[in-house]
Amino acid sequence: MSTRLVNVVVDAADPSALARFWRDLLGWRISLEDDEVDLQAPPDDGWRFDLVFVPVAEPKTRQNRLHLDLSSASADQQMATLDRALDLGANRVDIGQRNVPFFVLADPEGNEFCVLDPRPEYRDTGAVAAIVSAAANPVALAEFWAEATGWPVVRTGVEFASLRDPDGRGPWLELIRSVHPHEVKNRVHLDVAPYPDGSIADEVARLNILGAHPVDIGQGDVPWETLADPEGNEFCVLTPR
Repeated sequence: MSTRLVNVVVDAADPSALARFWRDLLGWRISLEDDEVDLQAPPDDGWRFDLVFVPVAEPKTRQNRLHLDLSSASADQQMATLDRALDLGANRVDIGQRNVPFFVLADPEGNEFCVLDPRPEYRDTGAVAAIVSAAANPVALAEFWAEATGWPVVRTGVEFASLRDPDGRGPWLELIRSVHPHEVKNRVHLDVAPYPDGSIADEVARLNILGAHPVDIGQGDVPWETLADPEGNEFCVLTPR
């Protein structure tokens, strides 16, 4: 059995307002608006899971370990996306990027994201080129996430490792080397889930053998399990679907 990637989840002080920012930036639609707000991409976009905004009381205090990179088909489109993001309430931020061909921004609640320059490998990803996570050991951590998502590792280097859905659609999952350790609960995390004929208990046991461990982030009595990967990044194992 295995699990698959089903959500990218963002903590938010105001989930509805933050979801509207991302809806307008990406051109997606709100599919659920309750305590949490779910965004879905249009059918012709490669993104096939939800971008979910959940309410939290704690403020953002650190640079996020996980962020989104937005794709561009041309230099003109990159500038148009930059202008649209700024008009919607994003801000430019300096995270030490220096001379780079992409723009680093933060959404209205301070979550960092990048507007990339045109790159061949992201030509067919849809609006989001990559889900990017900091890692102390990208290659080792990529092996864990290949088992958690069902996405194979397709590229590695000294400073990075990249995974991609086997059918070649949608964003990459990229792990980039960072010297900064995991110190506080991540405000952006991934959800995985077993397939309909799978078992959450079996998959949690399997992922624990691979290096995950249970964590308590105040989730209380919920139908899913909260784990941390081998570098401490929290993620949830949802019920089969």
